[in-house]
Amino acid sequence: MSTRHVVMWSGGITSWATARHVIAEHGTASTTLLFADTNAEDESLYAFNDAASARLGVPITRVADPKERDPWQVFEDKRWLGNTRIAQCSMELKLKPCKDWLASHTNPAGTVLYVGLDWTEPHRIPANRAGWSPYRVEYPLTEPPFHDKGQLLADAREAGLPMPRLYDLGFAHNNCGGACVKGGQAQWARLLKVFPERYARAEAAETKMRALLGKDVSILRDRTGGDTKPLTLAALRTRIEEQPDQLDLFDEGGCGCFTDLAA
Repeated sequence: MSTRHVVMWSGGITSWATARHVIAEHGTASTTLLFADTNAEDESLYAFNDAASARLGVPITRVADPKERDPWQVFEDKRWLGNTRIAQCSMELKLKPCKDWLASHTNPAGTVLYVGLDWTEPHRIPANRAGWSPYRVEYPLTEPPFHDKGQLLADAREAGLPMPRLYDLGFAHNNCGGACVKGGQAQWARLLKVFPERYARAEAAETKMRALLGKDVSILRDRTGGDTKPLTLAALRTRIEEQPDQLDLFDEGGCGCFTDLAA
């Protein structure tokens, strides 16, 4: 029985680099690029997917939530506002569609999964590997030769691929249009600056969830003064406008939908 090689494709640079490695080693015929669409992605992600797929010689296999929900709709349905610690959108929009596809199209005994963790993230491997069990999982970017994200982006440019604009705008990840709820204050401050309409939508969605739940919940946390308390996007926007020195610009956060499986 031939082995099926499934790359967990996010539309980010590390998933492309992982796919490049897998195809170089195993060829195109046995490789699948499995992309879970959150319906909240930046337009340039889809352009990158199309170009990268054509250059790699493997079509994108798209999966999505059966109801085609986006993260904000998931939060309403689950009556739980996603935040930097727990985000139901990861489970509902990424993990479940991928696991359903794997169950329908593959056999764990003849399938290897590939996840785009890089050399700075080996500590995340044990939990990730356990989460994808009983499948065997490999992490090519955690092995030599090591390359940082800047080098990988340069490789993609050299290959003639259109760069996802979130990278050029300073975002660490090319996910959810820059509005990932697992991102920190620095990400949201950047979103307000470059995509104010997306920030406004997220702020309105958070306000709606607070009213729906009748609780003082928020996506972000405020740790100033030694105490941890909710920090709404409305409050963060006011802080950006009036007290920018109070921002935690080291709080970048990150996606992790395919890597942090405890959602």
